Amino acid sequence: MNAGVAGAWRDAWLLDGCRTPFADYTGAFAQVSPIDLGIKAAREALSRAEMRPETIGTVIAGSVAQASFDAYMLPRHIGLYAGVPQEVPAHLVQRVCGTGIEVLMQAADAVTHKGVEAALCVGAESMSRNPVAAYTHRNGFRMGQVEFKDFLWEALLDPAPGLTMGGTAENLAKRYRIGREAVDVFAARSFARAVAAHEKGFFGGEITPVSSETFRLEGYADRGIRLDRKAGTVDLDTHIRPSPVEALANIRPAFGGVQTGGNSSGVVDGAAAGIVVSGAWLRGEGRTPLARLVAGVAVGCPPEVMGIGPVPAIRSLLQRTGLHLDDIDLVEINEAFAAQVMACARELELDEERLNIHGGAIAIGHPLAATGIRLAITLARSLRRLGLRRGIASACIGGGQGIALLIENPEKTA
Repeated sequence: MNAGVAGAWRDAWLLDGCRTPFADYTGAFAQVSPIDLGIKAAREALSRAEMRPETIGTVIAGSVAQASFDAYMLPRHIGLYAGVPQEVPAHLVQRVCGTGIEVLMQAADAVTHKGVEAALCVGAESMSRNPVAAYTHRNGFRMGQVEFKDFLWEALLDPAPGLTMGGTAENLAKRYRIGREAVDVFAARSFARAVAAHEKGFFGGEITPVSSETFRLEGYADRGIRLDRKAGTVDLDTHIRPSPVEALANIRPAFGGVQTGGNSSGVVDGAAAGIVVSGAWLRGEGRTPLARLVAGVAVGCPPEVMGIGPVPAIRSLLQRTGLHLDDIDLVEINEAFAAQVMACARELELDEERLNIHGGAIAIGHPLAATGIRLAITLARSLRRLGLRRGIASACIGGGQGIALLIENPEKTA
């Protein structure tokens, strides 16, 4: 239970946060660099938090796939074009689907142990700009051995167990005897909950609209977002739509079993950002935060059932904090695949009425590095809205890992 890497913080706070809309693969954001999506989210997070960029002591950004030729510059450019001073360092985090949560955990460490008052946290991902790539042709091409492949598709394969990520979900479906109808029912509920959240304006509270915009930095080249004229302003998640079980049942299996394109996470582009601050700064400024970051854990699990990763992560987190699952009011587990989340819920004996109450990645989409920050922001806002105290945000991780973050509603903290 005590395996893995863990952190606990008495005085680390998520001040505020936001995200862009999540736009469908090859849709409105298809030509936009994840760096620019990250800059947009970062600027808005700073604005919402009423935080002067000069206060930021470190920039921590996550991105999984290199989706532009200047990808090495992603964390640095996000910080600079968000107005953070040049002397403030920036670094990149990559823990696949757990990247966004890892960003927040590292930020909590920074404001607790590294003399930083505030950290700018960003996750940005363009699935649409994943490259068609070749890794073996630096020395030229041999006859009949030209090999360019779709990185987005090929990256789904874990060559260690010889399984795609969908294949690992199929293993869990078999292990927990989860059938096709059950996963479609779960997916339909995710869509229904997300549609309801959208109609009630819940997601509007965390989304910043995106339109064509120029980001200027004195003395340096302009960056910016250029959307197709038909796109105009994007202010809603585009993957959310009514999706009844009857419609989902007609979609063909994608991995030879129960998982389909309709009951797996949506492939989308987007970014999310948050500001993590120290308690000293918070009290000095007299500010009210969105949430307290309490503790986090990352652990390993078998690659062939990577989707079960949230289970050991959540169990370790609870043991380390002396809590029980009954002490947790809401849980967000990233919906990589319906069978995967259902397996986690069954293993944990988790009441699904507390799980992903506004829908999950099946409906909203899963821009890899942005997801963890989105989960934390959505969870924190849900706790505040409902007057509840504790929540856990968690995700499975390709290759066989799980990650979990415990947060508290500051209005309910004892």
